[in-house]
Amino acid sequence: MRRVEAERLWPDAVAVALSRFEWAFEEPGRYLSGPAESPGIEIEDGRDDLEVALLYLPAGARADLGRLVERIDVEFERRTLPDPGWMSEWTAGRWWWWRIRER
Repeated sequence: MRRVEAERLWPDAVAVALSRFEWAFEEPGRYLSGPAESPGIEIEDGRDDLEVALLYLPAGARADLGRLVERIDVEFERRTLPDPGWMSEWTAGRWWWWRIRER
């Protein structure tokens, strides 16, 4: 994990991404927001970081993190709605950016 973070992300990137989701999922209701102390840093950014880690981790670590990410994805999908009109070249292949939050 540390090697992937050092080469592709930054120190503790995976832990920070996981903590973003933990924080967001503790909030009641379906609406998911980013941390109040850092407006503009969305949990989707954290999902991007997890995707990078999954691409470069060795098989065993990738499987372990993949199980966590699968649970995150299920909950994220449950608490958001599809937004097929928002797809762009920038979000291609990253379905989590094609979701809208219900208020």
